[in-house]
Amino acid sequence: MIRGGAGRLAEIALFLDAAALGSFSAAGRKHGLSPAAASAAIARLETALGVTLFERTTRQLRLTDEGAHYRRYSEQALDLLAQAEDGLHAGGAVRGVVRISAPSDIGRQLLLPMLDSFAALHPQVRHALTLTDATANLVQDDVDLAIRYGELPDSDMVARLLHPGRRVVCVAPALAARVGLPAAPRDLASLPTLVLTAGDGAPQEWRYREDGKRHSLRLQGAWHSNDGEIIRRWAVAGHGYAYKSLLDIGDDLRAGRLQTVLDDHFADSVPLNLLYRRSRFQAPRITLLADFLQQQFAALPAQR
Repeated sequence: MIRGGAGRLAEIALFLDAAALGSFSAAGRKHGLSPAAASAAIARLETALGVTLFERTTRQLRLTDEGAHYRRYSEQALDLLAQAEDGLHAGGAVRGVVRISAPSDIGRQLLLPMLDSFAALHPQVRHALTLTDATANLVQDDVDLAIRYGELPDSDMVARLLHPGRRVVCVAPALAARVGLPAAPRDLASLPTLVLTAGDGAPQEWRYREDGKRHSLRLQGAWHSNDGEIIRRWAVAGHGYAYKSLLDIGDDLRAGRLQTVLDDHFADSVPLNLLYRRSRFQAPRITLLADFLQQQFAALPAQR
């Protein structure tokens, strides 16, 4: 039996977020609490349980053995409560909100029609979609499912492969005719380029192979943006060479709006993954949508 009612449940949720984020302040912000109020709530929970959940130092916040034990079972308990709420309604219809984060191009071109199809099958499931090319932090960003390119960034997350993916260098044919084609990757430094930037402003690396070795370019670029779709639109408009996923530019290639260059050098796979938090239990709406998206992306051509 959970003692303390709704207040205890709120303290448990705060505790789980503090454990995941490694900070009372960050967990407090997520729950609308000041750092002092968040710390006091955790202290009340520790007093009620009669154990110390965290080792506190000036540099870090670390779970004790008792805290790790309580975290494991608390996650299961809250997941079971979520499942119980999902199953309360007539006919066992799946319902509730799924919070999704995806890159801008993938979100607009591929994910939106997939979510429309899922909504037709499960009309009581609502979606909260965030489009961003920044690295996802599922706990801090309060996200259930994240779609991202590249390797698994966090061992606390599970990655399911959606598509093998591949990044290429592309350009509008008119611009290629005007400024010329690169003979080697290093030639891109003297050509107009469009560069995707991270949240801190760092330019995206353009990774390639030459003489059997891996290399990367950090181009200054003529134009910069932190939005992948903006980069694609600029490329189609003829403003520069771009480094894009084939998933993003497949339609543009088929229509002749873009062409690829240096294909022998830019040929490595960049997997597109579906990420979610590692948990023994998962709300049915999240599991259903994850399975559905994996099926939808698997149906796309290997090199779209």
